[in-house]
Amino acid sequence: MSITVNKKAFHDYFVEEKYEAGISLQGWEVKAIRAGRMNIKESYVIIKGGELYLIGMHISPLATASTHVSHDPTRTRKLLLHAKEISKLIGKVERAGYALIPLDLHFVRGRIKLEIGLAKGKKQHDKRADELDKDSKREAQRAMKERVR
Repeated sequence: MSITVNKKAFHDYFVEEKYEAGISLQGWEVKAIRAGRMNIKESYVIIKGGELYLIGMHISPLATASTHVSHDPTRTRKLLLHAKEISKLIGKVERAGYALIPLDLHFVRGRIKLEIGLAKGKKQHDKRADELDKDSKREAQRAMKERVR
């Protein structure tokens, strides 16, 4: 069950591989995510010390959140992956010039997971070509729908 999708990532990047990672969260963050109070649009993943970290994901605390805990909405959160997957990602990001982009936040058996994509940036002409492809597909679907009627 998807919580939020980063549509901007597919507009700005060619996503080649996808990985599912766990996120190290605090209790108030889990409650806020379940309430839908988060944003992954401007977030990205970095590699530091052989570990992956999510930077820029904004989680707004609920009004009923505890007052004795300091709430940092954009704190850096650690991502949980197997060591083999992390080493593979480190190699591709450092050698091949890929970027790690958060794509989708979803539930798996009650746990919150983040789908990250190994992606290369698009140039402006690539974005325009994708827009034209989408428009032509949409027009073809409309024409087929009218022909059926």
